[in-house]
Amino acid sequence: MRIAIDTGGTFTDCAFLRDGRLEILKVLSTPANPARAMAQGVAGARERLGERQARVELLHGTTVGTNALLERRGGRVALVTTHGFEDVLVIGRQARPELYNFFVQKPPPLVDAARRLGVRERIAADGRVLISLTPAALGRLRRAVQRARPQAVAVCLLFSYLNPAHERRLARALRALGLPVSVSHEILPEFREYERTSTVVVNAYLVPVLGRYLAEVEKVAGRSGKVGVMQSSGGTVSARVASAQPVRTLLSGPAGGVVGAQAVAARAGFSRIISFDMGGTSTDVALISGALAITNEASVGGVPVAVPMLDIHTVGAGGGSLAWFDDGGALRVGPQSAGADPGPICYGRGRQPTVTDAHLLLGRLDPDQFLGGEFRLDAARTRRYAQEFLRRAPGLRSVEELAAGIVGVANATMERAIRVISIERGHDPRAFTLVAFGGAGGLHACDLAAALGIPRVVVPKFPGALSALGILCSDVVKDYSRTVLWPVDTAAALSPKLESVFHQLERAARADLTHEGFSRAAQRLLRQLDLRYRGQAFELTVPYGRDFLRAFHQAHAQRYGYSDPARPIEVVTLRLRALGLTTKPVFRAQRLADAQPPPIARFKRERAFFEGEWRATDFYIRERLRPGNRIVGPAVIAEYSGTTVLPTAWRARVDPYENLLLEGA
Repeated sequence: MRIAIDTGGTFTDCAFLRDGRLEILKVLSTPANPARAMAQGVAGARERLGERQARVELLHGTTVGTNALLERRGGRVALVTTHGFEDVLVIGRQARPELYNFFVQKPPPLVDAARRLGVRERIAADGRVLISLTPAALGRLRRAVQRARPQAVAVCLLFSYLNPAHERRLARALRALGLPVSVSHEILPEFREYERTSTVVVNAYLVPVLGRYLAEVEKVAGRSGKVGVMQSSGGTVSARVASAQPVRTLLSGPAGGVVGAQAVAARAGFSRIISFDMGGTSTDVALISGALAITNEASVGGVPVAVPMLDIHTVGAGGGSLAWFDDGGALRVGPQSAGADPGPICYGRGRQPTVTDAHLLLGRLDPDQFLGGEFRLDAARTRRYAQEFLRRAPGLRSVEELAAGIVGVANATMERAIRVISIERGHDPRAFTLVAFGGAGGLHACDLAAALGIPRVVVPKFPGALSALGILCSDVVKDYSRTVLWPVDTAAALSPKLESVFHQLERAARADLTHEGFSRAAQRLLRQLDLRYRGQAFELTVPYGRDFLRAFHQAHAQRYGYSDPARPIEVVTLRLRALGLTTKPVFRAQRLADAQPPPIARFKRERAFFEGEWRATDFYIRERLRPGNRIVGPAVIAEYSGTTVLPTAWRARVDPYENLLLEGA
């Protein structure tokens, strides 16, 4: 039994196949112990499938590592580094987070001064040993680590990406103490001392938390089960690897959504998309122009993390985002969220209005159709608490005005997020298709598309569980890299040196994939280069091929608006992305029916609030629509995992894969 589970702030989504058809199950998340909700999901899937004894392959997207880092709930870490570089985490880049704020507080380092330990050794910038690591120095360090009593150790020595001999000796000695040890040449063999040190420290910080958590997940899968964990880079790894390198799972859940959006859009015929994932606590957006965009310059909670991640931008706007007033009386929404407990007012326990409550007040959610009718929303309670909140609202005259304001503020936050990944990076959003998913994505998609000039919206089947579907469709992915800092005279002259390093990386990749059980035919290796003009501080990643120099000039012009083919170029880092190809669900196109939806699909006609007034609106149940059906707004399309709002002058049709394609007039 192969099941994918994505743990969100409000709901835990499960996706699995029954008789070749995709099915989903949503259960309320259990933030205190996310594995409890997962166990409920697996039990529910077993019941539906009638497979009570089947062996489970559980694929999982998790926010446990992200939350532990944001909330500073990781393990106690000791950092071992070259003597004289103990304070690199504090010094950083000496960049001020807020240029005009003299009193800004930087987040404290994850390792305090007492546990930042220097060891006497030195590797030169060309990889030569300047100061050898002696047995005496090793002994002193072991005793210092024991006195610090850490739960995990991070080892990051100067220039170890060129010569890891000293790091290997340290790792052997410290692992003999029974401690989990994160070593920089194993996790990130790249230059930039601050980012490399920070990444290795984050990994060590999360090892105790993710180790305990994944042990609980493996209990859910059972002794004979198998657990895979989604990585931030868009592929899965085994639970064993994820436990040792949890830094690679920081964007685990959102990455599944991006992979799912790409798969759905490709079937619908769209290769240039903006994915828009609006869940209960946050919104994640990403731009895909043919291929998944990967970045090595991420920051989570103000801490640099340089492992490969999908280029995802996150803002604190979700269905559970709380409305509040700032000191100036302006209406704000988020980033605080009601989460699963207490949840929005309409769930029966919350008392402060959320985005979900606003849509219910505007008549855009049917109280009896939420989660397919399994969970009834309390409209009377929502209106009562909204009226109490309205008494503190300066200038707002009605509950409808308050609700429309909440939706408008949330839309503005999400519109800015889409602008960051598109317009600010040289992409015109009008050339893309918006793929909207998450439980709340369909409620806001048309408004955002209209504001940005995006011509169409795709709302996939089962939008509230697309992240779980993306995890189910993901390959096993492993990323390898090595910094070289080589000048490029000509591509032909440098090619033999590049080939030599790529062959070394490929040998390691094939060995790891074979160990994971993938045959040579099921392995794919993708080569990439980080390039920059000589004298620049940052790089662009391009595919390695015969015309990699031309590809770099084109990428530079796309990102920065200019290129300079006469300027010398430098190869900074070689990257290898290794894929173990998995068996994926097969989705077949269905025969188109009439344009007119069947009468059973429309379950009521009622008023809903659009464009500042109440308008007669048709309400449909999506599961009863058929490919080829067309709908004209204003309309509301309810389904088990989400709701899609079709404003006035918008129209929708169901494509052969049961996606909703929405277009403005």
